[in-house]
Amino acid sequence: MDVKCRRLEGKVAVVTASTQGIGLAIAERLGLEGAAVVISSRKKKNVDEAVEGLRAKGVTVVGAVCHVSVAEQRKSLIDTAVKNFGHIDIIVSNAAANPSVDNILEMKGPVLDKLWEINVKASILLLQDAAAHLRKGSSVILISSITGYNPEPALSMYGVTKTALFGLTKALAAEMGPNTRVNCIAPGFVPTNFARFLTTNETLKNELIDRSTLKRLGAVEDMAAAAAFLASDDASFITAETIVVAGGTRSRL
Repeated sequence: MDVKCRRLEGKVAVVTASTQGIGLAIAERLGLEGAAVVISSRKKKNVDEAVEGLRAKGVTVVGAVCHVSVAEQRKSLIDTAVKNFGHIDIIVSNAAANPSVDNILEMKGPVLDKLWEINVKASILLLQDAAAHLRKGSSVILISSITGYNPEPALSMYGVTKTALFGLTKALAAEMGPNTRVNCIAPGFVPTNFARFLTTNETLKNELIDRSTLKRLGAVEDMAAAAAFLASDDASFITAETIVVAGGTRSRL
């Protein structure tokens, strides 16, 4: 990632689910722009490897094991940031799950619970823990999905939880302003481990490329660039908004 601007000097960022894919790219970009970064994921091995990789690129970073649906681990993530860096300026809530491709009317209760727990509720609970440590001018970024506008078959309930984040963004922006801005990114289709279907199903992949005005899938760096903008003072008059980063794929009017 070739980054020439340093908009985030002196800032401290916490990014969930950030040892691979979009989360890791966001953590790297924030770090390369000067932020001290706290990364996390469920497995210690993944955290340690990602910390090592980011440090090798010159990023100031520490890691914490955090399964976002475990209260003690959420608290520990925030404590890690405060103990190491004293405060928090940026929170990127990126963790998500899609445990089933069942139709909504066929989904079992525990699967529905997991979807709401990780994709929506965990963001709220993390911010409850973090709120007291956020400085004036801080920025919260929720990572949603273009499927929040048009839930796709096989991603239908996942899409609905991502729709909820659009409303949550507006509600939190009203509640956390004027000192904290709250915005949302809705990525288009990005080939990551999480979206394995994009790397394995050529027909579907080509269909999604055709839907894009720019005739390509998204890259993790595209999402990272949007997050760095929203986290920076360049976006100081932007709150309660969702930025769709999807190459022109249809989302809303």
